[in-house]
Amino acid sequence: MVRHIHETAKEVVLAVDADPNANLGAKLGTEPGRTLGSIREDMLARGEEEPPTGMPKQEYLDYQIKLALKEGDGFDLLTMGRQEGPGCYCYVNNMLRTIVDSISEKYGFVVIDNEAGMEHLSRRTTRASNVLFVLCDETKGSQSAARRISQLSDEMRLAIGRKALVFNRLEPGSSGPPIGHMDGFHAVYGVRSSGAILARAEETESLLSIPRGDPAFTDIAKAVEAERRAR
Repeated sequence: MVRHIHETAKEVVLAVDADPNANLGAKLGTEPGRTLGSIREDMLARGEEEPPTGMPKQEYLDYQIKLALKEGDGFDLLTMGRQEGPGCYCYVNNMLRTIVDSISEKYGFVVIDNEAGMEHLSRRTTRASNVLFVLCDETKGSQSAARRISQLSDEMRLAIGRKALVFNRLEPGSSGPPIGHMDGFHAVYGVRSSGAILARAEETESLLSIPRGDPAFTDIAKAVEAERRAR
C-alpha cells in the first residue's frame, strides 16, 4: 500500500508502525529509527516525562520527531516500538497520537499499521482516519471479529470516514472476496495469496521488490484506488 501510493501519487508517504511488535520497517526494507518506546525510556532514565524546563512543548515535540523519523525510499517511517520497563503503553500511545497529529498535515498520505485485534481502537491510536481497513480471512470467527471491530469504532465515536473489509490470502485463482457486502462496512475487497511473497519470505522480509503484476500487489492497488475515488 505504501509503495503503490508513493508510485502513483508521487508523494512521500508517512508510514506509522503502531504495533508494539514492530515489523513494518522490515517489510519496507529498512531498519526503524529511534522508536517512541526507546525515547520514552530515555526520558524516564533522566527523570523526565514532560519537556525540559524552559523548552516550548512544540519545540520539544519537533525534536522528538526528528529522533524518531526514518527516511526511506518514498516514505518516512515512524515506529512506536515497545517500552522496556513494566507498565502499560498509555504514555507511548499518547506520544504517538500527539506526534501523528502534529506532522500528519505535512503529508498527503498517512498509512498506519496497527496490531491485530481491537486494542488499538480502545487506545484510540486510530481515532481519526479517512479509511479503516480491517483484515480477515474466510472463517466465520474471523468475520465475526471484523464485525466487532466495526461496532467498537462506532461505539467509541472514532472519526472514520469509511470502513473497508479486506479478505486476506484468498486462493490465487479467486475471482474476488467470498461476499460482496457486510453490515458495518462501506466496501469489501479481496487480496489473493502471493507465491512471490512466500518465496521472498525465506530470504528477506522486504516487500518492496514484489512485481506490480503480483496478484496481492494488484488487489491491494485496486482497493486503494477504489477508496481514493470514494473520498
